[in-house]
Amino acid sequence: MCAHVTPCPDADSNARDLAAVVNSHPEQGWSLLCNGVVLFDDGGELLPDGRAVATHHTWLSPELAAS
Repeated sequence: MCAHVTPCPDADSNARDLAAVVNSHPEQGWSLLCNGVVLFDDGGELLPDGRAVATHHTWLSPELAAS
């Protein structure tokens, strides 16, 4: 699906949410990534095959990330 010179991570990869954004709808809280993944603002993901992935990120405040 990806036509970039350096291909985006596949939808089955753990790094799938690092793919390029091809369509963004911040007013609705989601973005479509190059690999077909729908990434939601809360960190959840919808994979191209219809599987849902709950948020799996640990978000740190800038103060905690620096320590």
